[in-house]
Amino acid sequence: MPSLVVWLALIASVTAAATWVARQYALRGNLMDQPGDRRSHHVATPRGGGISIVLVVLVVGCYLMSRDLSGRALWIGFLPGLLIVAGIGWWDDHRPLSPWLRLAVQAVAALMLAAGAGWQSGHWLPALLAFGAAMVLVNVWNFMDGINGLATTQAGLAAVAYAGLLAGEWRWLALALLAGCLGFLPFNFPKARIFLGDVGSGALGFMLAGLIAAALTTVPPATAPLLLIPLTAFLVDAGFTLAGRILRGERWWTPHVGHLYQRGSRRFGHTAVTLVYMAFGSISILLSVAWPLTTWAATIPMVALTYGVGGMLWVLLRRGWRD
Repeated sequence: MPSLVVWLALIASVTAAATWVARQYALRGNLMDQPGDRRSHHVATPRGGGISIVLVVLVVGCYLMSRDLSGRALWIGFLPGLLIVAGIGWWDDHRPLSPWLRLAVQAVAALMLAAGAGWQSGHWLPALLAFGAAMVLVNVWNFMDGINGLATTQAGLAAVAYAGLLAGEWRWLALALLAGCLGFLPFNFPKARIFLGDVGSGALGFMLAGLIAAALTTVPPATAPLLLIPLTAFLVDAGFTLAGRILRGERWWTPHVGHLYQRGSRRFGHTAVTLVYMAFGSISILLSVAWPLTTWAATIPMVALTYGVGGMLWVLLRRGWRD
C-alpha cells in the first residue's frame, strides 16, 4: 500500500506540474474560452489543460505495455488511438475544426482500439463493443465537459471502479488515470484556472473506452454489464438531452446549454452540481465493485435498475431545475 500511495502521488504531482505549464502556454498563446450564451462560465479561461493527463497516461501506458508481453495487441490499438484523439482535440483547441472532421478522426482511433480488442480476444464482439464505447464516450465526455470539475471527477470515479474490476497492467493504467485526474483537479475545481479543452475531454472518454476494452477481454462475460454502471450519470444526461434535441429538430451537434448539469449550474452553481454528480458516481462504484454479482441474472437487472433510477432522477431534477 505505501508503494501504491507513492506511485499515485508521483503521477498526480507530475500531472499538476504539467498542468501549470499548459496554463502558462495557454495564457501566452491567448488560448482562451470566452464566455457566451452557449457556455456555462462567465470569465475568459485558458483551455487545453487536459494535455497533462494525456501525456502522463501515454508515458505510463508505454511503460506498462513493455511489461505486458501477452497483452500487447490491445496496447498497440489503445496508445496510438489515444494519441490521435488527443491530437485532433489539441488542434481543435487552437483552431476550431469541423465536427465531422473530428468525428472521422475519432472513428479512425476507435477502429484502432477495436482492432486491438479483436486481436487480443480473438472474437469480433469485444472489437465491436470497443468501437462503440470509444465513439460514444469520446463525444459524451466532450458534451459533458461544461462546468468546473465535472468531467474530471466523473472520469476519476469511473477509473476507480474499473481498477476494481481489472487486473494486471490495465489496473495500473486505471489508477494512473485516477492520479492524473487528481493532479489536474485543483486547477479546475472548485474554481477553474484552466479547462480540459477538447484535448482533455475527448481523451478522457477514449481512456475509459480503453479500460472497457481491456475488461471485455479479461473479465467473465456475465460481469461485463457492470462496466456500464460507472457511466450512468453521464450517459443518462447526455443520452436524454441528445434525444430531446433530435426530436425537437434542433442542430444537435452544435454547442448548447440544455444538459441537466448546465441547468443546475445556473441555479446552484458549478460546485454544488459537480458534488451531486460525484455522490451519484460514488454510489455507482459500490454497485459495480462491491456488489457480488457474477451471473447474467444478477448483473442485467442491476444495470437496468441503476439506469432506471438515473433516468427518473434526470426527469425529476430537470423539472425542478428549470430556469
